[in-house]
Amino acid sequence: MNRKELNPDASPLAAYGARLRSMREARGWTQDDLAERMGYSSVHISAVETARKSPTVRFSRSADRAFGLEGADTFDRLGRELRQGSLLEGFPEYVGYEGRAVELRLYQIGIIPGLLQTPEYAQVLADSAVQRGAISPEHGAERVAFLAERQAALERDRPPMVMVVMDESCIRRWVGGNEVMKAQLDRLIEFAALPNTVLQVAPFTIGERRPFNLPVNLLTMADRSVMCYAESQAQGNFDRESTSVLPVLTAYHQLQAEALSQAETVAMISELRKGTP
Repeated sequence: MNRKELNPDASPLAAYGARLRSMREARGWTQDDLAERMGYSSVHISAVETARKSPTVRFSRSADRAFGLEGADTFDRLGRELRQGSLLEGFPEYVGYEGRAVELRLYQIGIIPGLLQTPEYAQVLADSAVQRGAISPEHGAERVAFLAERQAALERDRPPMVMVVMDESCIRRWVGGNEVMKAQLDRLIEFAALPNTVLQVAPFTIGERRPFNLPVNLLTMADRSVMCYAESQAQGNFDRESTSVLPVLTAYHQLQAEALSQAETVAMISELRKGTP
């Protein structure tokens, strides 16, 4: 039998595969043996071991059950690190703070901010990326699940204050057809009614007074320190230095002053919801 040599230093995916093979062989199991224990085919096991296929959440947890792994040193943890490694630089670190922030300030262009997306809206975006070949179907499913985890992290006994300014393009861009989009607009109206939220639309009419041309997220922690995450199509940057973050916070306040009030925002969304933009 031809045996492909593995180089765990080649990539995080290769390291995952090499560990899977090492643990399998340490128990004297064949790929067929492991496949039977995990509920996968031996072809699938081989593809993961040789870094030809990325492990899904289900695969990693099945491996942990098969090997009896618990705690910090699990395939589930390795899989999470692997998925986060495919995210833009700085975003995994940002998410680690997001769930503990006392205030969130978000600005988005083009699509509804992730934390406000319905599962159906998020699924349409993921499916579109899969159809374009930008991500695999497995990663598409994990992207939706990861977003749900971020949303759930904000549903706690003392939820954070969440302030959102959306460019008007976010609600004018119809995603997923009428049923998906109208449910998404309903979600925005519900969000605006919460006691710990502020929702505003930055209308097209503010023109050159819009201070940001890229999405921006600002976090305020319990010690009142402020952090900023901003990204372009190909790069992300997480910044905790006050000298560079505070000017962004000032620009955000200027954006809020130019944006529609929450009452005006809800009225605009309601008109769109009725199909009369």
